[in-house]
Amino acid sequence: MRVNGRTERLRVDPRVTLLDALRERLGLTGSKKGCDRGQCGACTVHVDGRRVLSCLTLVATVADRRVTTIEGLADGDRLHPMQQAFIDCDAFQCGFCTSGQIMSAVALAREGHAGSDDEIREQMSGNICRCGAYPNIVAAVRRGGGGR
Repeated sequence: MRVNGRTERLRVDPRVTLLDALRERLGLTGSKKGCDRGQCGACTVHVDGRRVLSCLTLVATVADRRVTTIEGLADGDRLHPMQQAFIDCDAFQCGFCTSGQIMSAVALAREGHAGSDDEIREQMSGNICRCGAYPNIVAAVRRGGGGR
């Protein structure tokens, strides 16, 4: 598979999730293991440009596919516009959910679903923020909605 533009070859048990392979085998710890049941969205990554819950995705199913994690959004020292928008809008508190929130936000903007606050809230409903930073998250998605 290609992870953040690099080809990665792994030998893993077929039951290993994409989340565990990213975190434990590749050292990409930006994707968080929240609920490990697909309910919180903290593990959201992109596979071939589409958002997926990596805790519910077997790594074997992404062979020969492009995986992008939060670590792969920035261009060197230049943050992705959505990452910068989350900073500018103070769209996080503890930060645990932030990587999944940003990955979902980038995808929904690319899909053209950042038209209104209601649409953003609906499209982001699979990403839980226990701190309750939702108003700032919506503001960040609106600001960074151009995606890249």
